[in-house]
Amino acid sequence: MISKKEFREKMKAKLLLLTKEDYHEKSSLIAEKLFKTEEWNKAKMIGITISRFPEVNTHPIIERAWSEEKLVAVPKCIPSSRALEFYTIHNFSEVEKGYFGLYEPLPKKAEKTDPAEIDLLFIPGLAFTKNGFRLGYGGGYYDRFLPNFTGESIVLSFREQLVDWLPVEEYDYQVKKILTDEDMFGFEE
Repeated sequence: MISKKEFREKMKAKLLLLTKEDYHEKSSLIAEKLFKTEEWNKAKMIGITISRFPEVNTHPIIERAWSEEKLVAVPKCIPSSRALEFYTIHNFSEVEKGYFGLYEPLPKKAEKTDPAEIDLLFIPGLAFTKNGFRLGYGGGYYDRFLPNFTGESIVLSFREQLVDWLPVEEYDYQVKKILTDEDMFGFEE
């Protein structure tokens, strides 16, 4: 049986095969579909990571949120406790490369946010099953955070990230909705 580590490496290699053109086209399709959802239109504050290639491009989504006067909360990893803290940012100058090269908020520039105020959270990950199981990047941050999160959540994923099977453990969190460049999947735990 394949381990989570091996599965992660396989998925990263698969995503790196996306051409820049496909990456941008698929990211745009996902964003266009997202902007038509009830979850997006109702949200006053979104929680979202600032993407790095080959993750679905979240920069245009963040910019659209600002243009619609939505608040944008970005997570900061706290390695000592493997917890996430969210900070509201108003522009990209309020972030820096931090933990594992992720773009994270600068606590001196951004405002700490109560996660209960986030209406719509975008959950990152490397691979997903069509019934909502996810394979994250290995830190367990979202698996710890999500059980206590009460707002709406959506995964933004390329079709290439959907798989038939994942190595799942009891503490792995099952997501409720996945939006890809082709489909939207919704399920309850």
